[in-house]
Amino acid sequence: MNNFDQFQSPFSWRYGSEEMRVIWSERNKRRLWRRIWISLARAEARYGLVTPGQIAELEAHAEDIDFEKAQELEKSIRHDLMAELRVYASQCPYAGGILHLGATSMDIEDNADALRIRDSLRLLKKRLISLLASLAEKIERYAATPAMAFTHLQPAEPTTLGYRFAFYAQDLADTCERLSATIGEVKGKGFKGAVGTSASYAELLGAGHLDDFERALSGELGLSFFEVATQTYPRVQDYRVLALLAELAAILHKMAFDFRILQMPLLGELSEPFGARQVGSSAMPFKRNPIESEKVDSLARLIASYPGVAWDDAALSGLERTLDDSANRRVILPEAFLAADELLATMTKVVEGQTIDEEAIRRTVESYAPFAATERVLMALGKLGADRQEAHERLRDLAMRAWSAVRGGEPNPLKELLQSDEFFASRISSDAIEKLFDVDTYIGAAEQRARETASRILKSVLDEP
Repeated sequence: MNNFDQFQSPFSWRYGSEEMRVIWSERNKRRLWRRIWISLARAEARYGLVTPGQIAELEAHAEDIDFEKAQELEKSIRHDLMAELRVYASQCPYAGGILHLGATSMDIEDNADALRIRDSLRLLKKRLISLLASLAEKIERYAATPAMAFTHLQPAEPTTLGYRFAFYAQDLADTCERLSATIGEVKGKGFKGAVGTSASYAELLGAGHLDDFERALSGELGLSFFEVATQTYPRVQDYRVLALLAELAAILHKMAFDFRILQMPLLGELSEPFGARQVGSSAMPFKRNPIESEKVDSLARLIASYPGVAWDDAALSGLERTLDDSANRRVILPEAFLAADELLATMTKVVEGQTIDEEAIRRTVESYAPFAATERVLMALGKLGADRQEAHERLRDLAMRAWSAVRGGEPNPLKELLQSDEFFASRISSDAIEKLFDVDTYIGAAEQRARETASRILKSVLDEP
């Protein structure tokens, strides 16, 4: 239960899923610490340093996490891992003395963080695959639906709605592939002691056993280790992971921003889900604000700031380790993953529940697509030997007249203006002009490439284990 008499992070209850919150919970962190201590004890048992009975006692108390006792102890010793270690040791009178043998704090903490990062990436991949599945369905459904494309936020040429969705899906599918690769590349520090030389373990086991020792622990934890580390694993790993989340956030930010533009009543082509009792504004009851897309853009901006902090952690850590990364990593790692989790869940909800107003899309196309036909007319006249400069000037004059009509709320008259103009009518038949203004034949390869993108996603990304 949240204590609302004190500050609560919005990530504690508002943003992110319960699954992601569990991964970054204090309980899960301490559970992982205890799991790693047990794995260390098992590995050391191979060398006669720990008995089976001691391991059994450690396992029996692995879930007996006592927050109250650990936090009380931490007040005096100012070290959260050591406080947890002492509580755990006190619960295991027979085995407590062999806990943490040869280890330094970051042998435990960094391996636990690597496991949490990997679990978080796996959860994000599951969310991203769900979003891609929804997008693939949208692409297929609207692959051939003409829609007006905009450049400089001005009407340009026709595209298709499915092709626009394919643009987002293509980027997200590429990011999903990199996310999959990153999951396999996450490494822990391993067990290398205070400065990464494994000196303490060499004293315990003998230098000749260090490789076998770490291999055994890697197998125990199901986690690869960096071959070389200092007191910590290379902090550039955090930067790479957060940069990937920022890449994901950039794609989703653009997608949500585009949806916000297209939801404006002046266009009204798309709208995100809006509940029957949802309130758009405290002052203007008629409003249907795109709050889900706005939330995506807001959190995406936050994610974009985290790689900069991680860069500093990687670049500014002096020699074998300074502690100036510790406090911010408690914030940037969980918050980045929780924010990314919220982005994916929200955008999936938006895409799946989105209303597509095909009549509004058609109206926009009818108003502005005829202007794009001027390019086709110019090319057709060029083939007939007409003076390109004269044709361009005449087209421009008629297009400006048509633009004024559209701005005045009238239907676009450009086609009729060309058909009745002596210069054009004497060179191109009325039927030919009609065909040149056919939007369905001026979308290039949009439909084909949209369908190919959907097919690629369904065959590759969505078939991944």
